[in-house]
This record gives sequence, C-alpha cells and structure tokens, in this order.
Amino acid sequence: MSKVELVDEAGRPTGSSTVDDAHRAPGLLHRAFSVLLLDEHGRLLLQRRSAQKTRFPLRWANTCCGHPAPGEPVVDAAARRLREELSIVDVPLSALGVYAYRAGDPDTGRVEHEYDHVLLGRIAADGAIAPDPAEVDELRWVAPAQLSRELATQPQRFAPWLAGVLALLPDGR
Repeated sequence: MSKVELVDEAGRPTGSSTVDDAHRAPGLLHRAFSVLLLDEHGRLLLQRRSAQKTRFPLRWANTCCGHPAPGEPVVDAAARRLREELSIVDVPLSALGVYAYRAGDPDTGRVEHEYDHVLLGRIAADGAIAPDPAEVDELRWVAPAQLSRELATQPQRFAPWLAGVLALLPDGR
C-alpha cells in the first residue's frame, strides 16, 4: 500500500499515511508535486486525467503530478512518475515553488490537501511520449494565454490545483 509523507503548514514532515487515508475527508496535509513541461514554443503539455482516477477523473491538469514516498526526494519522485505515466525520461526539472491547497471532489467525495512542489522542465513537442491509459486519458499542448482563457471561462473542466500551479510559472517561461 502506497504511503505519502504528512507535513505541517511549513512543509516539515510530521509522519506518514496511506494515500487512501490522506485523501479521505477532511484530508491530511501531505507532500505532493506537480510537473509543468514546456516545449520549444512555450506551450504547456496538459494531461486529461484517466477515468480511473479516484480524485478529479477526466479533468485537465498539469503534465504530471503525484506524491513522493516518505523521505523520497521530490525531483526523484517526479522523474519516476514522468516515466511511469508518460514514458518521458531524462528531463531536468527545476523547482518553481510550493502551492498549498485543499480541494474536495464533489463527484468522488475525496479530498486533496497538498503541499505541492511545482517543478518545471522542457521537452521537444515532437519527442516520444507514450501515456499510460490507466493514468492519462488524453494529452494536448496549449499556449499559456489560451489556457488562462479556458480556465477563466470553463473552470469545471480543470483540476482545481491547476490555476495555482500555473501562477508559479515565470512570465518569461
């Protein structure tokens, strides 16, 4: 059974929990990561989450997200999930900051309460990407300005953390 690292409001470890228990209401604050991958044109790779996801299925989200195991370096966990979900390897990732949030999924009753480390990487748009259908329903490249318009007009199509994660993206990308 997968474990997540519980943290306090400052991101200091306080223990561990199963993934399932951490996402039961009201939710336990735990460490997570969100990866943003940009191509050579400054477009962002989005994934539509699989219908099998227990939280926010079939919603558009950042390129990849997940949880490091207790004590696992965030960048190592993010590289692992990029391989597992998208077959993307050897992408240098840099930290943009942390977005802490709580969001309840009205459809599943699950809760995200995460201390989310946001990471940025760059890949070629024509690079090899092979999404795992158990994790990813669909992929698309989108310009940040277009994504901002979509988030403003159709927020229900997107994971609730996406806007906060994108806010950490530097203007110069």
